[in-house]
Amino acid sequence: MSGPAGGTARAATTTDVVCLGESMVTFLPSQPGRLADVPSFGRGIGGAESNVACALAAAGHRAAWVGRVGADGFGDHLVETIGGYGVDTSAVRRDPVRPTGIYFRTATDRGAGAHEVAYYRAGSAASAMSPANVPYEEVFAGRVLHLSGITAALSADCLELLRELTAPRPGRPLVSFDVNHRPHLWRGGPADASVLLELARRCDLVFVGEDEAEEAWGIVGAEAIRAALPEPSVVVVKRGSAGATVFSGLRPGPRSSNAGGAESAPASRSREGEGAEIAPASRSKEGGEADTVTPVPALRVDVVAAVGAGDAFAAGFLSATLRGLPVRDRVRHGHLMAAAVLTVPGDLTEPPARDHADRLVALDDEAWGRLRLGPGWTAADRAPEEVRTP
Repeated sequence: MSGPAGGTARAATTTDVVCLGESMVTFLPSQPGRLADVPSFGRGIGGAESNVACALAAAGHRAAWVGRVGADGFGDHLVETIGGYGVDTSAVRRDPVRPTGIYFRTATDRGAGAHEVAYYRAGSAASAMSPANVPYEEVFAGRVLHLSGITAALSADCLELLRELTAPRPGRPLVSFDVNHRPHLWRGGPADASVLLELARRCDLVFVGEDEAEEAWGIVGAEAIRAALPEPSVVVVKRGSAGATVFSGLRPGPRSSNAGGAESAPASRSREGEGAEIAPASRSKEGGEADTVTPVPALRVDVVAAVGAGDAFAAGFLSATLRGLPVRDRVRHGHLMAAAVLTVPGDLTEPPARDHADRLVALDDEAWGRLRLGPGWTAADRAPEEVRTP
Protein backbone atom coordinates (compact mmCIF):
# COMPACT_ATOMS: atom_id res chain seq x y z
CA MET A 1 0.00 0.00 0.00
CA SER A 2 1.17 3.53 -0.69
CA GLY A 3 1.64 6.20 1.95
CA PRO A 4 -0.86 8.79 3.08
CA ALA A 5 -0.87 10.69 -0.18
CA GLY A 6 -1.67 7.63 -2.25
CA GLY A 7 -4.63 5.39 -2.77
CA THR A 8 -5.59 2.39 -0.69
CA ALA A 9 -5.90 -0.88 -2.50
CA ARG A 10 -8.60 -2.71 -0.57
CA ALA A 11 -8.88 -6.39 -1.28
CA ALA A 12 -11.61 -8.48 0.27
CA THR A 13 -11.27 -8.07 4.01
CA THR A 14 -12.19 -10.10 7.04
CA THR A 15 -12.22 -7.07 9.37
CA ASP A 16 -15.53 -5.32 9.97
CA VAL A 17 -14.36 -2.22 11.85
CA VAL A 18 -10.94 -0.71 12.53
CA CYS A 19 -10.84 1.79 15.40
CA LEU A 20 -7.88 4.16 15.73
CA GLY A 21 -7.11 6.29 18.77
CA GLU A 22 -5.62 6.54 22.24
CA SER A 23 -6.44 4.10 24.99
CA MET A 24 -5.36 4.67 28.57
CA VAL A 25 -5.26 2.81 31.83
CA THR A 26 -7.99 4.24 34.06
CA PHE A 27 -8.10 4.11 37.83
CA LEU A 28 -11.61 3.84 39.25
CA PRO A 29 -12.30 4.94 42.84
CA SER A 30 -13.12 2.40 45.51
CA GLN A 31 -15.72 4.78 46.97
CA PRO A 32 -17.43 8.10 46.18
CA GLY A 33 -15.74 11.34 47.13
CA ARG A 34 -13.02 13.73 46.09
CA LEU A 35 -9.89 12.31 44.53
CA ALA A 36 -8.02 13.64 47.54
CA ASP A 37 -10.16 11.47 49.83
CA VAL A 38 -10.40 8.21 47.88
CA PRO A 39 -8.16 5.64 49.62
CA SER A 40 -7.68 3.23 46.72
CA PHE A 41 -8.46 2.69 43.07
CA GLY A 42 -9.19 -0.28 40.86
CA ARG A 43 -7.49 -0.54 37.49
CA GLY A 44 -9.40 -0.58 34.23
CA ILE A 45 -9.03 0.64 30.67
CA GLY A 46 -10.57 3.60 28.89
CA GLY A 47 -10.42 5.08 25.44
CA ALA A 48 -13.25 6.07 23.10
CA GLU A 49 -12.05 4.13 20.09
CA SER A 50 -10.84 1.03 21.92
CA ASN A 51 -14.14 1.00 23.83
CA VAL A 52 -15.99 0.84 20.51
CA ALA A 53 -13.71 -1.95 19.27
CA CYS A 54 -14.22 -3.99 22.46
CA ALA A 55 -18.00 -3.58 22.35
CA LEU A 56 -18.15 -4.58 18.68
CA ALA A 57 -15.98 -7.63 19.27
CA ALA A 58 -18.12 -8.64 22.26
CA ALA A 59 -21.16 -8.31 19.97
CA GLY A 60 -19.68 -10.79 17.51
CA HIS A 61 -17.96 -8.59 14.93
CA ARG A 62 -14.38 -8.65 13.78
CA ALA A 63 -12.87 -5.50 15.21
CA ALA A 64 -9.32 -4.17 15.30
CA TRP A 65 -7.76 -1.40 17.36
CA VAL A 66 -4.85 0.64 16.03
CA GLY A 67 -2.99 2.75 18.58
CA ARG A 68 0.33 3.51 20.19
CA VAL A 69 1.32 2.61 23.76
CA GLY A 70 4.49 2.76 25.81
CA ALA A 71 6.91 -0.11 26.20
CA ASP A 72 5.78 -0.40 29.81
CA GLY A 73 3.54 -2.46 32.04
CA PHE A 74 0.52 -0.23 31.45
CA GLY A 75 0.97 -0.70 27.72
CA ASP A 76 1.10 -4.46 28.26
CA HIS A 77 -2.11 -4.24 30.29
CA LEU A 78 -3.94 -2.30 27.57
CA VAL A 79 -2.94 -4.59 24.74
CA GLU A 80 -3.70 -7.75 26.72
CA THR A 81 -7.03 -6.50 28.07
CA ILE A 82 -8.31 -5.15 24.76
CA GLY A 83 -7.15 -8.31 23.03
CA GLY A 84 -9.03 -10.29 25.67
CA TYR A 85 -12.29 -8.91 24.30
CA GLY A 86 -11.47 -10.50 20.96
CA VAL A 87 -10.09 -7.33 19.37
CA ASP A 88 -7.21 -7.64 16.91
CA THR A 89 -4.33 -5.60 18.41
CA SER A 90 -1.63 -6.68 15.96
CA ALA A 91 -1.29 -3.16 14.52
CA VAL A 92 -0.68 -1.49 17.90
CA ARG A 93 2.77 0.08 18.02
CA ARG A 94 5.03 0.31 21.09
CA ASP A 95 6.92 3.55 21.79
CA PRO A 96 10.32 2.90 23.41
CA VAL A 97 10.50 6.39 24.94
CA ARG A 98 7.04 7.79 25.65
CA PRO A 99 4.78 6.32 28.36
CA THR A 100 1.28 4.93 28.19
CA GLY A 101 -1.31 7.49 29.30
CA ILE A 102 -3.24 7.00 32.55
CA TYR A 103 -6.02 8.83 34.33
CA PHE A 104 -7.91 8.86 37.61
CA ARG A 105 -11.56 9.82 38.03
CA THR A 106 -14.20 10.16 40.69
CA ALA A 107 -17.36 8.08 40.85
CA THR A 108 -19.71 10.97 39.99
CA ASP A 109 -21.29 11.67 36.60
CA ARG A 110 -18.98 13.43 34.15
CA GLY A 111 -21.55 16.22 33.86
CA ALA A 112 -21.78 16.77 37.61
CA GLY A 113 -20.05 19.74 39.17
CA ALA A 114 -18.18 17.54 41.65
CA HIS A 115 -16.76 15.25 38.98
CA GLU A 116 -12.97 15.15 38.85
CA VAL A 117 -10.63 13.63 36.31
CA ALA A 118 -6.84 13.76 36.57
CA TYR A 119 -5.17 12.95 33.25
CA TYR A 120 -1.53 11.98 32.88
CA ARG A 121 -1.36 11.82 29.09
CA ALA A 122 0.80 14.79 28.04
CA GLY A 123 3.68 13.43 26.00
CA SER A 124 2.09 9.99 25.91
CA ALA A 125 2.94 7.39 23.31
CA ALA A 126 -0.44 7.94 21.65
CA SER A 127 0.18 11.67 21.27
CA ALA A 128 3.12 10.78 19.00
CA MET A 129 0.89 9.12 16.39
CA SER A 130 1.42 10.78 13.02
CA PRO A 131 1.05 10.16 9.29
CA ALA A 132 4.64 8.92 9.32
CA ASN A 133 4.29 6.13 11.88
CA VAL A 134 0.77 4.72 11.54
CA PRO A 135 0.38 1.46 9.56
CA TYR A 136 -1.97 2.60 6.79
CA GLU A 137 -2.48 -0.86 5.36
CA GLU A 138 -3.95 -2.02 8.67
CA VAL A 139 -5.88 1.22 9.24
CA PHE A 140 -7.73 0.87 5.93
CA ALA A 141 -8.19 -2.91 6.19
CA GLY A 142 -11.80 -2.91 7.39
CA ARG A 143 -15.22 -2.20 5.98
CA VAL A 144 -15.46 0.73 8.42
CA LEU A 145 -12.80 3.00 9.93
CA HIS A 146 -13.95 4.55 13.21
CA LEU A 147 -12.27 7.71 14.52
CA SER A 148 -13.00 10.35 17.14
CA GLY A 149 -12.26 14.00 17.75
CA ILE A 150 -10.27 13.13 20.86
CA THR A 151 -7.33 12.01 18.73
CA ALA A 152 -7.24 15.34 16.89
CA ALA A 153 -6.75 17.19 20.19
CA LEU A 154 -3.75 15.19 21.39
CA SER A 155 -1.06 16.88 19.29
CA ALA A 156 -0.39 18.64 16.00
CA ASP A 157 0.81 15.32 14.55
CA CYS A 158 -2.39 13.57 15.64
CA LEU A 159 -4.48 16.32 14.03
CA GLU A 160 -2.53 15.96 10.81
CA LEU A 161 -3.07 12.19 10.96
CA LEU A 162 -6.83 12.63 11.18
CA ARG A 163 -6.77 15.05 8.29
CA GLU A 164 -4.96 12.39 6.25
CA LEU A 165 -7.31 9.59 7.28
CA THR A 166 -10.45 11.61 6.46
CA ALA A 167 -9.13 12.88 3.13
CA PRO A 168 -10.94 11.62 0.01
CA ARG A 169 -9.06 8.76 -1.62
CA PRO A 170 -9.90 5.84 -3.92
CA GLY A 171 -11.10 2.76 -2.07
CA ARG A 172 -11.45 4.49 1.29
CA PRO A 173 -13.64 2.49 3.68
CA LEU A 174 -16.69 4.07 5.19
CA VAL A 175 -15.33 6.55 7.74
CA SER A 176 -17.25 6.88 11.00
CA PHE A 177 -16.47 9.89 13.21
CA ASP A 178 -17.60 10.55 16.77
CA VAL A 179 -17.07 14.26 17.51
CA ASN A 180 -16.35 13.53 21.20
CA HIS A 181 -15.64 17.14 22.12
CA ARG A 182 -13.51 17.33 25.27
CA PRO A 183 -13.04 21.04 26.11
CA HIS A 184 -10.05 20.49 28.41
CA LEU A 185 -8.07 18.82 25.62
CA TRP A 186 -8.41 21.83 23.33
CA ARG A 187 -7.03 24.32 25.83
CA GLY A 188 -3.57 25.00 24.49
CA GLY A 189 -4.04 22.24 21.93
CA PRO A 190 -2.97 22.10 18.27
CA ALA A 191 -6.02 24.08 17.11
CA ASP A 192 -9.43 25.03 18.45
CA ALA A 193 -12.53 22.85 18.51
CA SER A 194 -13.80 24.31 15.26
CA VAL A 195 -11.46 21.88 13.49
CA LEU A 196 -13.82 19.10 14.58
CA LEU A 197 -16.40 20.50 12.17
CA GLU A 198 -13.84 20.40 9.36
CA LEU A 199 -13.04 16.77 10.11
CA ALA A 200 -16.67 15.72 10.51
CA ARG A 201 -17.60 17.15 7.12
CA ARG A 202 -15.02 14.86 5.47
CA CYS A 203 -16.56 11.69 6.97
CA ASP A 204 -19.43 9.43 5.96
CA LEU A 205 -21.13 8.73 9.29
CA VAL A 206 -20.99 11.29 12.11
CA PHE A 207 -22.07 11.02 15.75
CA VAL A 208 -22.49 14.35 17.57
CA GLY A 209 -24.32 15.45 20.69
CA GLU A 210 -26.52 18.54 20.67
CA ASP A 211 -24.68 19.79 23.73
CA GLU A 212 -21.21 19.42 22.24
CA ALA A 213 -22.25 21.01 18.93
CA GLU A 214 -23.43 24.05 20.86
CA GLU A 215 -20.31 24.18 23.02
CA ALA A 216 -17.77 23.56 20.27
CA TRP A 217 -19.39 25.31 17.33
CA GLY A 218 -22.19 27.50 18.72
CA ILE A 219 -24.74 25.51 16.70
CA VAL A 220 -28.10 24.88 18.36
CA GLY A 221 -30.60 22.18 17.40
CA ALA A 222 -30.57 19.03 15.29
CA GLU A 223 -31.65 20.68 12.03
CA ALA A 224 -28.94 23.32 12.34
CA ILE A 225 -26.35 20.64 13.03
CA ARG A 226 -27.35 18.80 9.86
CA ALA A 227 -27.17 22.07 7.92
CA ALA A 228 -23.59 22.54 9.16
CA LEU A 229 -22.74 18.94 8.15
CA PRO A 230 -24.18 18.64 4.63
CA GLU A 231 -21.65 16.13 3.27
CA PRO A 232 -21.91 12.99 5.47
CA SER A 233 -24.39 10.38 4.29
CA VAL A 234 -25.58 9.82 7.86
CA VAL A 235 -25.54 12.25 10.79
CA VAL A 236 -26.63 10.95 14.20
CA VAL A 237 -27.54 13.78 16.56
CA LYS A 238 -27.60 12.58 20.16
CA ARG A 239 -30.11 14.47 22.27
CA GLY A 240 -29.59 13.07 25.75
CA SER A 241 -32.78 11.95 27.46
CA ALA A 242 -34.75 12.95 24.36
CA GLY A 243 -33.06 10.20 22.34
CA ALA A 244 -31.41 10.64 18.96
CA THR A 245 -32.33 11.99 15.55
CA VAL A 246 -30.75 10.53 12.42
CA PHE A 247 -30.46 12.40 9.14
CA SER A 248 -29.75 9.96 6.32
CA GLY A 249 -29.50 10.37 2.59
CA LEU A 250 -27.13 10.45 -0.34
CA ARG A 251 -25.26 13.71 -0.04
CA PRO A 252 -23.51 15.64 -2.81
CA GLY A 253 -19.88 16.66 -2.73
CA PRO A 254 -16.43 15.21 -3.44
CA ARG A 255 -16.05 11.80 -1.92
CA SER A 256 -13.72 9.05 -3.08
CA SER A 257 -15.08 6.57 -0.60
CA ASN A 258 -17.48 3.69 -0.37
CA ALA A 259 -19.89 5.76 1.70
CA GLY A 260 -22.01 7.33 -0.96
CA GLY A 261 -21.82 4.12 -2.95
CA ALA A 262 -20.96 1.72 -0.21
CA GLU A 263 -22.63 -1.14 -1.97
CA SER A 264 -19.43 -1.53 -3.96
CA ALA A 265 -17.46 -2.36 -0.84
CA PRO A 266 -16.54 -6.00 -0.33
CA ALA A 267 -19.15 -7.64 1.84
CA SER A 268 -17.03 -9.39 4.40
CA ARG A 269 -18.75 -11.70 6.78
CA SER A 270 -18.99 -11.29 10.51
CA ARG A 271 -18.69 -14.15 12.99
CA GLU A 272 -22.40 -14.75 12.63
CA GLY A 273 -22.06 -15.07 8.87
CA GLU A 274 -23.48 -11.69 7.89
CA GLY A 275 -22.40 -9.97 4.71
CA ALA A 276 -24.63 -6.90 4.79
CA GLU A 277 -23.85 -4.06 2.45
CA ILE A 278 -22.89 -0.82 4.14
CA ALA A 279 -24.86 1.81 2.27
CA PRO A 280 -26.77 4.96 3.16
CA ALA A 281 -30.08 4.01 4.72
CA SER A 282 -32.09 6.17 2.35
CA ARG A 283 -31.34 7.86 -0.93
CA SER A 284 -32.70 11.04 -2.41
CA LYS A 285 -33.95 11.02 -5.97
CA GLU A 286 -31.36 11.85 -8.60
CA GLY A 287 -28.74 12.33 -5.87
CA GLY A 288 -30.48 15.41 -4.48
CA GLU A 289 -30.29 16.68 -0.94
CA ALA A 290 -33.51 15.34 0.59
CA ASP A 291 -32.98 13.58 3.91
CA THR A 292 -34.89 10.93 5.72
CA VAL A 293 -35.20 12.16 9.31
CA THR A 294 -35.61 9.44 11.95
CA PRO A 295 -36.16 10.45 15.59
CA VAL A 296 -35.86 7.61 18.10
CA PRO A 297 -36.71 8.08 21.81
CA ALA A 298 -34.21 7.08 24.46
CA LEU A 299 -34.80 4.39 27.07
CA ARG A 300 -35.33 4.94 30.75
CA VAL A 301 -32.28 3.63 32.56
CA ASP A 302 -31.33 3.34 36.24
CA VAL A 303 -27.86 4.79 35.82
CA VAL A 304 -24.94 3.44 37.84
CA ALA A 305 -22.22 5.49 36.11
CA ALA A 306 -22.58 7.76 33.09
CA VAL A 307 -19.21 6.87 31.59
CA GLY A 308 -18.64 5.21 28.23
CA ALA A 309 -22.28 5.43 27.11
CA GLY A 310 -21.48 7.44 23.98
CA ASP A 311 -18.91 4.90 22.85
CA ALA A 312 -21.34 2.06 23.50
CA PHE A 313 -24.06 3.87 21.55
CA ALA A 314 -21.72 4.23 18.58
CA ALA A 315 -20.83 0.54 18.79
CA GLY A 316 -24.47 -0.50 18.86
CA PHE A 317 -25.30 1.72 15.89
CA LEU A 318 -22.30 0.43 13.92
CA SER A 319 -23.13 -3.17 14.77
CA ALA A 320 -26.66 -2.76 13.42
CA THR A 321 -25.28 -0.92 10.37
CA LEU A 322 -22.99 -3.85 9.61
CA ARG A 323 -26.04 -6.10 9.81
CA GLY A 324 -27.94 -3.92 7.33
CA LEU A 325 -30.76 -3.08 9.76
CA PRO A 326 -33.14 -0.13 9.28
CA VAL A 327 -32.15 3.24 10.73
CA ARG A 328 -34.64 3.09 13.61
CA ASP A 329 -33.27 -0.30 14.65
CA ARG A 330 -29.69 0.97 14.44
CA VAL A 331 -30.52 3.71 16.91
CA ARG A 332 -32.38 1.34 19.21
CA HIS A 333 -29.41 -1.02 19.26
CA GLY A 334 -27.27 2.00 20.11
CA HIS A 335 -29.57 2.86 23.01
CA LEU A 336 -29.48 -0.72 24.29
CA MET A 337 -25.69 -0.95 24.11
CA ALA A 338 -25.47 2.37 25.96
CA ALA A 339 -27.92 1.12 28.60
CA ALA A 340 -25.70 -1.91 29.20
CA VAL A 341 -22.75 0.37 30.03
CA LEU A 342 -24.83 2.86 32.02
CA THR A 343 -25.85 0.11 34.43
CA VAL A 344 -22.29 -0.89 35.39
CA PRO A 345 -19.49 1.11 37.08
CA GLY A 346 -16.89 1.03 34.28
CA ASP A 347 -16.57 1.91 30.58
CA LEU A 348 -17.10 -1.65 29.31
CA THR A 349 -19.46 -4.52 29.94
CA GLU A 350 -20.84 -7.61 28.26
CA PRO A 351 -23.55 -6.52 25.79
CA PRO A 352 -26.98 -8.15 25.75
CA ALA A 353 -27.25 -11.36 23.75
CA ARG A 354 -28.07 -10.57 20.13
CA ASP A 355 -31.42 -12.36 20.08
CA HIS A 356 -32.40 -10.62 23.32
CA ALA A 357 -31.48 -7.20 21.90
CA ASP A 358 -33.28 -7.97 18.65
CA ARG A 359 -36.48 -8.81 20.54
CA LEU A 360 -36.33 -5.52 22.44
CA VAL A 361 -35.58 -3.56 19.27
CA ALA A 362 -38.62 -5.14 17.59
CA LEU A 363 -41.02 -3.85 20.28
CA ASP A 364 -43.70 -1.43 19.14
CA ASP A 365 -43.32 2.23 20.10
CA GLU A 366 -45.58 1.96 23.13
CA ALA A 367 -43.74 -1.05 24.57
CA TRP A 368 -40.36 0.55 23.84
CA GLY A 369 -41.49 3.64 25.73
CA ARG A 370 -42.41 1.53 28.76
CA LEU A 371 -39.03 -0.19 29.03
CA ARG A 372 -36.95 0.65 32.06
CA LEU A 373 -33.58 -1.02 32.40
CA GLY A 374 -31.55 -1.42 35.56
CA PRO A 375 -28.40 -3.22 36.73
CA GLY A 376 -28.31 -6.82 35.54
CA TRP A 377 -30.78 -6.32 32.71
CA THR A 378 -28.46 -7.82 30.09
CA ALA A 379 -28.89 -11.19 31.84
CA ALA A 380 -32.65 -10.96 31.37
CA ASP A 381 -32.76 -14.05 29.19
CA ARG A 382 -31.87 -15.92 32.35
CA ALA A 383 -33.85 -13.66 34.68
CA PRO A 384 -36.72 -11.98 32.75
CA GLU A 385 -37.79 -9.93 35.75
CA GLU A 386 -34.62 -7.86 35.41
CA VAL A 387 -36.17 -6.04 32.44
CA ARG A 388 -38.71 -3.97 34.32
CA THR A 389 -41.67 -2.12 32.92
CA PRO A 390 -43.90 0.10 35.08
